[in-house]
Amino acid sequence: MEAIEGTVLAGRSFEPVHGSVVVEDGYITAIEETSERESDHDRIVLPAFVNAHTHVGDSVAKEAAVGLGLEEAVVPPDSLKHQQIAAADDETLIAAMHRTLRFMQRTGTAAFLDFREFGVDGARALREAAEGLDIEAFIFGSDDTAVLDVADGFGASGANDDDFTARRTATEERGAPFAIHAGEPDATDIHPALDLEPELLVHMVHAEAEHLERVADQDVPIAVCPRANRVLEVGRPPIETLLEYTDVALGTDNVMLNAPSMFREMEYTAKTFDLPSRTVLRMATTAGAEAVGLDCGVIEPGRRAALLVLDGDSDNLSAVADPVDAVVRRASPMDIHRVVC
Repeated sequence: MEAIEGTVLAGRSFEPVHGSVVVEDGYITAIEETSERESDHDRIVLPAFVNAHTHVGDSVAKEAAVGLGLEEAVVPPDSLKHQQIAAADDETLIAAMHRTLRFMQRTGTAAFLDFREFGVDGARALREAAEGLDIEAFIFGSDDTAVLDVADGFGASGANDDDFTARRTATEERGAPFAIHAGEPDATDIHPALDLEPELLVHMVHAEAEHLERVADQDVPIAVCPRANRVLEVGRPPIETLLEYTDVALGTDNVMLNAPSMFREMEYTAKTFDLPSRTVLRMATTAGAEAVGLDCGVIEPGRRAALLVLDGDSDNLSAVADPVDAVVRRASPMDIHRVVC
């Protein structure tokens, strides 16, 4: 048993509690409140991050797409990304993905939801890349549904790219989640994506009221990636509006475009959109976990102890008025005291 002391951002509201998180056999058994004087108030304890949308496979091509638009950079099958991945041998690709995952783990990410290209071979390569690391890979595989023998779900590139009806049906028969990109370059693929009744939508940059009413009716969560949308110049996701209709989670998207840092994604989101820090922190933790049923993202008894401990007295965070604002708007990997996964 271990008691991790500090200002604990507890529960779904991230209410600051001075005390400790009691951990036993990898699970949270209690949150014990003490007086502020008795607790280690220099520490901030929060849920470790859940990165709700990544493409880790393009770790072999970091910053290779600078100056390119969406189609040239990442759209299958002929984009620079797909060319670079296809050209890399297995050893190089797995080593590059492993280093990315190690960076993610060290910077406070407990789990990530990855759209993995190249079918069964691609999913197996990502599983191998994650070996030996304390980070949970939730893989949305591609190509055909044989990938579900290795992956956790099926990830479709977009409804305008192919007819995914049979693969969606087969995924449902396997009891696995189906996720799909929608509304990234424009709105034309959103209704067709919703016709597939996915468990997760990604991007929805160009979503309008008629789409969001269907999203609410179907109770589909959305993963947004604001920095990647900015880099590819596809527009600005209407996050404030999306949140009125469904749960919204935060992801970093392609490794080739941006470092998979949830600190950077949170700060950019909080300072670009009219969103409270608690909302952004929920997007970076709870929402991603709940989108696919992961047992993390919240500090409460019974949950897996996936925790991030920050030094609240670091040169960067000392004298910050509110611990949630400190985490979302200012903190960086340099402020990490410890990652517990």
